[in-house]
Amino acid sequence: MPSLPPTALAWSVWGLGALLYLIGFYQRVAPAVITDRLMTEFAIGGAALGNLSAFYFYSYVAMQIPTGMIADRWGPRRLLTVGAGVAALGTAVFAFAPDIYWAGIGRLLIGASVAVAFVSMLKLASHWFSPQQYALASGMALLMGVVGGVVAGVPLRMLVEAFGWRPVMGVSAALTAILCIATWLRVRDDPAERGYASHFQGAHHAHQSSSVLRGLMEVLSYRNVWILTAVPIGFTGAVLTFAGLWGVPFLRQVHGLDPKTAAAITSTLLVAWALGGPLLGSWSERMGRRKPLYLIAAGVGLLGWAAIIFAPLPLWALVALLIPTGFASGNIIIGFAWAKESVPLRLVGTASGVVNMGPLMGGMFLQPAVGWMLDRNWNGAIESGARVYDAAAYQAGFSLIFGTLIAAAIILTFARESNCKQMHD
Repeated sequence: MPSLPPTALAWSVWGLGALLYLIGFYQRVAPAVITDRLMTEFAIGGAALGNLSAFYFYSYVAMQIPTGMIADRWGPRRLLTVGAGVAALGTAVFAFAPDIYWAGIGRLLIGASVAVAFVSMLKLASHWFSPQQYALASGMALLMGVVGGVVAGVPLRMLVEAFGWRPVMGVSAALTAILCIATWLRVRDDPAERGYASHFQGAHHAHQSSSVLRGLMEVLSYRNVWILTAVPIGFTGAVLTFAGLWGVPFLRQVHGLDPKTAAAITSTLLVAWALGGPLLGSWSERMGRRKPLYLIAAGVGLLGWAAIIFAPLPLWALVALLIPTGFASGNIIIGFAWAKESVPLRLVGTASGVVNMGPLMGGMFLQPAVGWMLDRNWNGAIESGARVYDAAAYQAGFSLIFGTLIAAAIILTFARESNCKQMHD
């Protein structure tokens, strides 16, 4: 009998998929530190900026179900390779966009292409890692993504100030093209393609006998899939809206911080979120239950955001609250493992694609919605060609986040416990 793959090989195969997810997260958060440059160069307000940033999410969300089904049928290697290639093209289009329309096309291409990364990583994890490591791999995926988010904070702002945002994005496109080549050469869908035994517990290629549509309909017949898709709209949407776009201008315009300090603070939220993911996932494995810890973390996150949005906090207290709030918002990793256990193993890729729509729908809805609310409460102030919003405008905008969080917490109570085991063989 062939032996299981070496740990180093398994993590290296998975790691190339994780690098595309890192790049995708970098692109997701990058607009936050160049809001002033984009608003000035394209002569746009908050609603238009939120929509430009959200173009990434529009195509990303639209690609999740097709990505999951294709991952089940064709495997992650080809998906990751094509994804990296199109991401390089989209980044180049964004970097050299002559107007807001071409910038939007670039963001659409980026979002659609990097959308394959997370589902492909989960698919690779189910083959290259033991079931006990699945939650850890999901959490490490979030950690890799947040590394990309941190790179899109202070380091990106420093590079933009030194070279301009267009050249920096041009270099990003070149690095993504290199990853495309490396992925094709190194990644394999299953350890058997390298002569090792597979960790996958389902029947290989069993999904090919059924139609794609039937598989999707079967996934959508499970209640937990709907619930675990809806809940991250609130908790991850809050993180992506604050750290991914509006947190930096909020800290600059309301608290008077410079761009690099503001970016460092929003990166703190992302780092705490990244640490919370694998730890909460691991703790739920040890408990042997998913729901209690998910609910506790949801409560902590809800209280944290309530204080950040509505309490008159000094800056130090706001920064201190971002850490436990971000950590608790990592509860979505519990949801990914929970979703995997809520469907038959042959449908894991499709289920992962559906559930991964939730976190991105949060950014897709909330980023432009907050921008729209900011414009409605704008007092007419402009600085260097960009709109400036006051504290009352930001509180009105962020109140949309809080309402979404309350709805998410209520929906979570209706999910069925899996006890960390497959609920359907």
